[in-house]
Amino acid sequence: MASIHSSKTRPFASHHTVTPCTRTHQIGALALVIITFFLTRIFDQSFNSSSFSTPTSGQYRSKNDVVRFSDSGGSIFWPQRGYGTHLSLKIYVYDENEIDGLKHLLYGRDGKISPDSCVKGQWGTQVKIHKMLLQSRFRTRKKEEADLFFVPAYPKCVRVMGGLNDKEINQTYVKVLSQMPYFRLSGGRNHIFVFPSGAGAHLFKSWATYLNRSIILTPEGDHTDKRDTSAFNTWKDIIIPGNIDDGMTTHGSRIVEPLPLSKRKHLANYLGRAQGKVGRLRLIELSKQYPDKLECPELKFSGPDKLGRKEYFEHLRNAKFCLAPRGESSWTLRFYESFFVECVPVILSDQAELPFQNVIDYSQISIKWPSTHIGTELLDYLESIPDKDIEEMIARGQKIRCLFAYTPESDSCSAFNAIMWELQRKVRQFHQSSGTFWFHNRTIVNRNLVEFSKWKPPMPLP
Repeated sequence: MASIHSSKTRPFASHHTVTPCTRTHQIGALALVIITFFLTRIFDQSFNSSSFSTPTSGQYRSKNDVVRFSDSGGSIFWPQRGYGTHLSLKIYVYDENEIDGLKHLLYGRDGKISPDSCVKGQWGTQVKIHKMLLQSRFRTRKKEEADLFFVPAYPKCVRVMGGLNDKEINQTYVKVLSQMPYFRLSGGRNHIFVFPSGAGAHLFKSWATYLNRSIILTPEGDHTDKRDTSAFNTWKDIIIPGNIDDGMTTHGSRIVEPLPLSKRKHLANYLGRAQGKVGRLRLIELSKQYPDKLECPELKFSGPDKLGRKEYFEHLRNAKFCLAPRGESSWTLRFYESFFVECVPVILSDQAELPFQNVIDYSQISIKWPSTHIGTELLDYLESIPDKDIEEMIARGQKIRCLFAYTPESDSCSAFNAIMWELQRKVRQFHQSSGTFWFHNRTIVNRNLVEFSKWKPPMPLP
């Protein structure tokens, strides 16, 4: 090092083809070495943190995973890839008094249907998501700053309870949408609708005209529905869990508690009506041949023999495997319920699509069996699975089942927060449509060159 700092003339200093190595050059070279060292360290750390390790238990295990939560030991990570580092949403919720006709979609033509009666059923997500958004930290009361717009409506409940018929539902939706300038501004791309039943958006018969760009939240991702036309689009819509009885999803004491495997009476069960469906009829016949292995009780949904909710879950918990065949549509609530009585769900619905598949590896917590092979081979297969493997699947299911529960936003692991993460992926910086145009100063106008702030409802729709 002494020679480096020496002020004596160097041997080759007089050679005209070589640039003299001055103190400045020496300091620069040393600085370059130091900078290169630190940049290499930073690069290595960045590479390691951005590389996903082999998933275990169906979850990502990277330092870049940004949400960590659990319902029963262990951890679940929400991947940063495609989602961002944190939830940052502004959602405007339309008020029921803001738009003429919206109340009819919530309470029926006579206003007599209460939200409490709609939240109890299989389709209660339409009410729960609405109520949670009203209290959410993601809610904004300023339309101009909203990323997304939520349109509250309980069409399935209103229809089932006689509040509106199919024709009235269709007419009311069209009337409501015609009063939403921001819907027209984006072509509906930033508007959210909940259709929580197997019928999906088909409850609104003109969905293909008006909602073909909008975000639809539904448990039904079936692409082979009765009309041969699916209202579900993989790229814009979101699969959500069905509505499980709150008495089974709340923390602490539940309606019933799971039984140890050794105390369960049956290998498998199916609790539901036949409804003339081939798969369900096969299960009922199979239970008659093997009553000790497969329980398929004849359920009564009315009258003195109606099965109460406690009795229902007591039956459901009494088997190692809970069978979930297709019904009127591909999804079934029994799939989600099974995680809370801690039996392994067996999907017997070939077209079923499941929520949050970017986070959950369903092959580690459930079984999917071809609906064309419902018979003794199914029972033989289930019987061959060791209890140790069943317990491991149940344990993994315990860790992720919080994603199926519509618990308060304060619970980091909940269906609501999971839906918010999925919605964040749908946000776009600017929403354009065939009806919006802009000038050099970013002024938004319609086809008649009228500024957006001066648009008057009703707006013509696509």
